[in-house]
Amino acid sequence: MNTLFVLLDGMEDDPNPHLNGKKPYEVAKMPFLYSKAKHKMYTTGRGYTQLYLNEFFTGYPPDTSRAALEAQGFGLDMKNGRTAYRLSPAYINNGMIHWAYGMNDADVENIVISMKKHLHLLDKYDPDIRFFTSGRAVLTIQCDNSVDYPAPPVDAPYKEVPGELKTVFDNIAKDMNGLTYNPWGVGKLGKQYPPFPCIENMTAVSDSPTALGVAAALGHKTYLINNVDERFPVAKEALKHGHVFLHIDEVDEYSHEKDHNKKIKILEHTDELMSEYFSDEDNIVYFVDHGTSCVTGEHILMTVPFWTSIETDMKDGDMIPLDQIVKRILKQN
Repeated sequence: MNTLFVLLDGMEDDPNPHLNGKKPYEVAKMPFLYSKAKHKMYTTGRGYTQLYLNEFFTGYPPDTSRAALEAQGFGLDMKNGRTAYRLSPAYINNGMIHWAYGMNDADVENIVISMKKHLHLLDKYDPDIRFFTSGRAVLTIQCDNSVDYPAPPVDAPYKEVPGELKTVFDNIAKDMNGLTYNPWGVGKLGKQYPPFPCIENMTAVSDSPTALGVAAALGHKTYLINNVDERFPVAKEALKHGHVFLHIDEVDEYSHEKDHNKKIKILEHTDELMSEYFSDEDNIVYFVDHGTSCVTGEHILMTVPFWTSIETDMKDGDMIPLDQIVKRILKQN
């Protein structure tokens, strides 16, 4: 029987003073989750989604950079030693990177327009780019640069970008009254470990190039679907043909925006959709990759839950090593 793996990205959280010290998921009404996934265990989270997913699905941390994984999720050109850059909107001032979360629709549209306008400055590097949620982008170019730039969500000291790429970002800042892109997760393809044999036949459904990049690197079929409601019928159909990894990235996104009300609403809406589409499914696993605080907007490295409807040799409350969860749930020797 096929299994549905549901990632509630960044669901764990800090106690929230606006919720009488409770966490958003403790307040959210999720009757389907609590009635269906009766077996509740824990594992250790990882700082970023790709770190968690690689170990969860293969038993090993990734050897490929975040941007290079995301490039694979979008099908961008990574041949012949090309370098990938994750580009996130930010303000650079007083020597600091201030990441721009919760941008309005006009800024999202205009930063993409500005990037496209100035992209020709990189023509000698044969650029290939794909834009996605909230104006973010993944860029690949033919170069050897693999600088370790600071990563969001925490504001950090600025590290200067070299050459024509800096010119592009400077021009965008002029167009956008200081708003521009800053790169991170830069790198090339590395060694890829195979998935556990028990999940070789799996389909990933997400709006995130990170999750889809991990899945694509493992040889899984992928669907990039921005609207959360539209992911569910696709996942339901795919479950007829193999295992499914369904990613709810919005939980993490609203946490970065420090909006506990949006986080509660997306958790409750996800539960309604799960009940609508998967009430007759017996094999469901809910899992969480890390905490994301609605108080600070930052990731939290912490113990995270995974809950399942499947009978296993694990007992409620057990702490299970991350690299053993899939094998034990699916009873792989």
